[in-house]
Amino acid sequence: MTTRRRLPPQKLGSLIGAVFGLVFVVVNSASSPTLLRLAFCVAAAAAAITVLVGIARNPVATVPAGVTPFGRGYVVIVLAEVVLLFVGIRIVAGPLGLPEAGVAWVAVVVGVHFVVLARLWHLRLFDVLGSVLTVLGVLGFVLAVAGSDRMWIDIVAGVASGAVLLEFARRGVRREGGRQRRRTSA
Repeated sequence: MTTRRRLPPQKLGSLIGAVFGLVFVVVNSASSPTLLRLAFCVAAAAAAITVLVGIARNPVATVPAGVTPFGRGYVVIVLAEVVLLFVGIRIVAGPLGLPEAGVAWVAVVVGVHFVVLARLWHLRLFDVLGSVLTVLGVLGFVLAVAGSDRMWIDIVAGVASGAVLLEFARRGVRREGGRQRRRTSA
């Protein structure tokens, strides 16, 4: 059996999580006062750097040929996510009249995406990550419907979601809680 060296799926996932977490924080902190935004962005950048250092410090593991965690199931999930994001944001901003809730919709869709990936890959870590992101998105919707200031919607559904992604990326690099769940036979 031949093996090839590449970034293992767990580390690649942590890299993706760190990048998107940083983007969530930077983009969604724009409505915050300058000093608060600066604090959010510096903390997020430091967290992303921590993930990158963690990836670089650990030797690259080999992945057996034929192992395709980013195979067809993953592609279908991501394509569905893209469609839901595109269509949902337009519905939230248009007919629902809640353009400030767009970030909440994104958090919900990304959260559900992780819950589905948890089932596909049998990862407990993604169950928790997806659930937390979904709850933050729902809270963002509640704030939007209640007429809250956009800053609070952005902080709850966007900045907090980015912080959660960054923390779970760090855990993925450190291999805390990312283990596969046991399959039980019923």
